[in-house]
Formats: sequence, C-alpha cells, structure tokens
Amino acid sequence: MSDDRRDALSYHEHPRPGKVEIVPTKPVATSRDLSLAYSPGVAEPCREIHARPDDVFRYTARGNLVAVVSNGTAVLGLGDIGPAASKPVMEGKGVLFKKFAGIDVFDLEIDAPTAEEVISFCRMLEPTVGGINLEDISAPDCFEIEERLKEELDIPVFHDDQHGTAIIGGAALINALELAGKEIAKVKVVFSGAGASAIATANHFCRLGVTRENIVLCDSKGVIYPNRSEAIDPYKAAYANHAGGARTLAEAIEGADVFIGLSVAGVVTRDMVASMASDPIVFALANPDPEIRPEDVMAERDDAIIATGRSDYPNQVNNVLGFPFIFRGALDVRARGVNPEMMMAATRALAELARADVPENVVDAYGGENIHFGRNYLIPKPFDNRVLFHVAPAVAAAAMESGISRQEIDLDEYRDRLRASLGPGREVIRWMTQRARRRPARIVFPEGHNVTIIRAAAQMVEEGVCRPVLLGRPPRVAEKAEAMGVSLDGVEVHYAAQDGEHRYDFAEELFRRRARKGLTMAESRWNMYKPIYFACGMVRDGQADAVVAGIEANYPEVLRPALEVIGTADGVRRVAGLYMIAFPNRELLFFADTTVNIEPDAEALADIALLSAQFVSELGIRPRIAMVSFSNFGSVRHPEAAKVAEAVRRVRELEPELEIDGEMQADTAVDPRKLKEVYPFSNLSGTANVLVFPRLSAANVAYKLLDRLGRAEVIGPVLMGMDRPVHVLQRGASQQEILNLATVASVDVQARASVNDRLKLGG
Repeated sequence: MSDDRRDALSYHEHPRPGKVEIVPTKPVATSRDLSLAYSPGVAEPCREIHARPDDVFRYTARGNLVAVVSNGTAVLGLGDIGPAASKPVMEGKGVLFKKFAGIDVFDLEIDAPTAEEVISFCRMLEPTVGGINLEDISAPDCFEIEERLKEELDIPVFHDDQHGTAIIGGAALINALELAGKEIAKVKVVFSGAGASAIATANHFCRLGVTRENIVLCDSKGVIYPNRSEAIDPYKAAYANHAGGARTLAEAIEGADVFIGLSVAGVVTRDMVASMASDPIVFALANPDPEIRPEDVMAERDDAIIATGRSDYPNQVNNVLGFPFIFRGALDVRARGVNPEMMMAATRALAELARADVPENVVDAYGGENIHFGRNYLIPKPFDNRVLFHVAPAVAAAAMESGISRQEIDLDEYRDRLRASLGPGREVIRWMTQRARRRPARIVFPEGHNVTIIRAAAQMVEEGVCRPVLLGRPPRVAEKAEAMGVSLDGVEVHYAAQDGEHRYDFAEELFRRRARKGLTMAESRWNMYKPIYFACGMVRDGQADAVVAGIEANYPEVLRPALEVIGTADGVRRVAGLYMIAFPNRELLFFADTTVNIEPDAEALADIALLSAQFVSELGIRPRIAMVSFSNFGSVRHPEAAKVAEAVRRVRELEPELEIDGEMQADTAVDPRKLKEVYPFSNLSGTANVLVFPRLSAANVAYKLLDRLGRAEVIGPVLMGMDRPVHVLQRGASQQEILNLATVASVDVQARASVNDRLKLGG
C-alpha cells in the first residue's frame, strides 16, 4: 500500500470515522435547557411556524442547511460506484460548505438509480432544507433531474458537476481573453468532452458572449456534427457543428483560440497545441491528470495561457471557488432557485477579484509566492477568504435584481457581516470598521517602505477605514508596490528627509520639551530624520491624527520617541497596553496591562484600570473590571494579592460609579455561577469584561496562550494614556493585524474627538 493511500485511509478512519458531526448550537446543560430544547418548550416555535410558515427560517436551522444528494452513479473519476461508496465524497462536500461559507450540510446518499426516483426523493426534502446540491449523478439523468426540480421546488437547486466548472472556468476565460487581447464574440472554442460539465460550460460561455457557432464539441468518437451516425442526446445535439469539415479533435483544434478539456488524460498532443492560434488559451481540466500537461504546452508554445484542475500548477479551476458562495448568497436572500443571472454574477465577481491586490495572508498560504493578476493568476486561489464577501454578495444582488429572492438585504451591511463570519475577531472589527468609515482618520506609518505595511495601506483605502500616510522614499515605495501588484491610489507617501521646513519645526518643538532633560538642538534635529520621530511630530503638530508603528522595531523603540515627542495625556502618570480578546459566542474581553508596566504597584494598577475603563467606555461598552490575582477576596494572604486589593480601593475612591472588584481569580471573573452563588457580594453586575493583571508577565502569557491554543482572536495592542493616538504593532505583524490596529486607531481618534466636543459644549 502506498504512503498516499495509507494516509488517505487513516485520515478518514481516525480518530473517529468520517469527517463530519452534528454539534448543538444551544446549551443543553440543565433541566431548564432541556425543557426549552425539547418538550414542552419546543411546542412554541412549532405553533409559530404553523401560523406563519416563513417563520421556519426564524426558529430553525433550515435557512442555513443544504442537502448534498447523490445516487453515486458518476463519482469523481470512479464512475458508478453506488451510494454507499460515494459517501466519503459527499461528506467532503459538506466539509467544504462549512469551511468556506459556514453552511451546514446533510449528506444524503440514496439508492435511487433512476431520474424519477431522485426527483421524488428531493421533492420530499423541500420542507427540511434551504437548498439542494446535486452531486455525482450521471448524464443525461442529471440534466433532467435539475431541470425538473428547478421547475417544481421553491428552493435553490444546483448541480455542481454541471455548473461549478462553468462558473469558475468562465472567470478564468474572461481574464485570459483580456490578457491575450481577444474579443470573446470572435474566439473559436474547442471542447474535449461532452458530458454534463462540458455542456454546462459551453452554455455558460454562450451567456458570457462566446458565439454558439464558434463552439466545437468533441466526445470520445470525435466532433459532434449534424446527422452524425452515432446517436447523440438532445443536449449534445444543441452543439452539433459542421466545424469546417473537421471530424477529429486534432482537426478541430487547428486554429482554435481556446481549448477546454473536460475529458481524459493525454488526449491532446504537443502538435495539436502547436496548431492553435496565437496566444492560445489551454484549459486542460481533467483530474487527476490533464489532457496535456502544462510543461508540454509551454515546451511547444511559450505564448500559451494555461489552467488545470490541479493545485500544483497555476490557475487551478477548482469548484470550491463557486458552490459554497453561490449557496451562501442564495440562502441569505431566501432565493427560490439559482438562475443564470446568479451564475453570471459569480463568474464576474471571481474575475474582478483576481485583478485586485492580493493580501498577505493569501500570499503566505501559498508559500510566499508573488501573486498578482497575469497569465499565472487568472482566478483567485481557493484559500482566499475574500471570495466569500465578493461572490456571495454578487449572487445575492443578482437574485434580488432578477426577482428570485424572497427578501431584500443591504449589500454593504451584508459584506461586513460576511467578513465578520470569518472569526470572532472579525465581528469586533466589523463594528469598528463601520465607525471608522464615518470619519476616516489620517494615520501615519513611519515604516512606509515595509512591504506588509504597503499591502495593508492599500487595503485600508479599499476598506475606507483611514487615510494612510507612508513615510519613505516615494520611488522606492512605488517600486515595491509595483513589484507586488499593489495599487497606491489613495495612499500618500511622504519623505521626511526632503521636508526641511516641517522637520525643523518639529525639532524645535522637541527641543523645547526636552531641553532640560539632556537633549541638545543638534540631537533634536538629528532625531527628526528618523521616521518614528517625524511621524510623532506630524501627529503632535496636527498634520496627522494618529501614528501606527513597530513592525520592524522593539516596543520600547517606538514608545520612547512617542513619549518624548507627544507625551502622556493631561493627568496621566503612566501609559499602559491593552488587548481585545474575541471569543465565539461571548462578550468581548479586554486584557491589561499587556505591554508596558512590568511590575506595577497598587497605584500603577489603579491607573491601568482607569485607563482601561476610559478606553472601553469610549468604544460604547460599559466596563466591568476584575482585578485578577491568585486569591479570591482575601482567600490567600500574600503581598501581591494585597496590592491588587489596594488598587481596587484606590479606583473606588477615584471613580465610585465604576464597576470594579477584586482581588479575584481569573475563572471567578468570567464564571457567572461563581459570581452569583459563591461570591454574591461582588458589585459586578455580570461577568467581567475587563481583566487587569497584577504583572505584565501574567497578562502577556494569558493573551498569547488564548491566541495560540484557545479559540480566541486577539486585536491590539492598544496603547492607552498618550496625549494623541499612538499604537504600537507587534514586531513582524501580519497585514490583517496592521489593518485591525489602523481601524482601532481611527476609532480612537473619533472617540477622543467626541469627548473633546462634549467638553467644549460643557464649557
């Protein structure tokens, strides 16, 4: 047994058989929970649905549930292996639905060898599911089944084997034709293969603008032409083409602009490719082995544009780019079906996305290769999570515009919601993004030459969260952006060394602030050649609203210049760091101090708690602060526990209305039962959402473990207590982390402005 075969079998068998399970979405931990989940509580939603049938989407999972239905008559490259043997494939389909679009699946392998039996089964499924994905059903039955079900059912029905390749291949074709400089209405397209996928792809290409008369379809017996002696079904007959007398694939492909392979390995030779027109487009999509390997194509034609169905070559035409997101968009507007307009929208959205800048997380997922629109990048990569919030909204919009949807949605809000669905941290960033867009702040990034900063800045403009200013030599920054295929439209690039007027002004202000602390004017002027000092000078002078820095520096290397140039806010004795911790299905948590104060005393801990409370309040969240330790309200006598308790006393004196308690253990702070039953005297109205740790090591360890081992996502760090917004990145931060912190900074600017406005009005 080969290693690959052994690995595949072990993967499906261990640690438990199969790839899927059903997980409750509601608690079933108490008798009360059980009475709500089943009898007698379950009767209430039953009554509501009986009175108003559409309430089934409100009270059950139907609106997010798809049935993957197969009779196992045409499985992958395995043929008619029957329903039981097809189950691993259908489970896999369910995994992809869940992984890429958050859609739940019942995989249903049915002993139904005839089209009528499959239709009858699916007809009875309609009350249970929001949509049906037909899978691995042989032609021509698959055509009849899909057509009949689309007519008879009021939910989306989609045969991925037909339309998946058509939709993704169509996106690749649009971009390939643009690169080749060819008009879609004039190109000659030759298909090898005339099964369900080939015919659906030909139909879809016609919708895109390919002329039907310019399509030549070849099956195992050669060109499909009128009155051919071998019997052909009506679906093939629709593409019968005289083809200039060509009768074989080799004859048909001569002079062709486009070849689409949906057949078997090895049917195309190098001589055939050599006979094609200039800049030939060769999509050899047979799996696992293509009709001709890319290296053989390139050996003959270095002007060819190539795609395959394999992940080890560029331009993988992978159906996973289609079906999860088509169903996501269809389900979310409660579409009555999937029509050609929705499929066209998916194709065009994929084509457009391939032309956009590629974010760092996608580049990293593919080994750091330089990915940008061109002959080796016609369509997005399968693990590009942007596909979700590009394709699903396009499909939803097409459903609404074509009149097939049951409900209307706000597409901008929908895109933000889809972004948030990628993780709990994204939900936090979603509402921060909405706030940041109201009044995008001007944020300066001193490490403007850094490639990750450049990528992130382009994304900031696209998202509308801020107006980025990069410090660096403009030609150097532009050269790096061009090499990455990143647009700098909307990104300002500024070079401090050439801005003598402002540099001298900033130096004089710094000298004024630091002259009696050992700084000379010469040193002050020299410092302002350093991007971090100049960036802080811009913020101090009001030329920028905030500074975000640190991707190439240690934390103190950013904090020290910021304190020297900008300083702390009035009344603040020390700054502190805070992280936002997002978990699935629970309230956002804030951890402090995570970055600055190593061994805070009681006074420092009180300051950290007050700074945290102020920041959280400015976000519109009511803080409930737990001062954590290894002791619960005096259960352990130790100087550290006493220090924490003293900090609580100080805060209560300064802010009597603030919800704060401690010292308490971390589990007590977040366990509602303990707070209510074991410590009913606590003055917290609910579990804590702000945790202040007794020392930096504890806070730092806690958030990093939750980030790596828990199901949490961390956002930050936020630097609190500065006179103007300054936020320090972790060294080597990712593009997403930079974008997140820039969004936080933009919200921070707005929150401070709102406070100042209120103070002015009060004055």
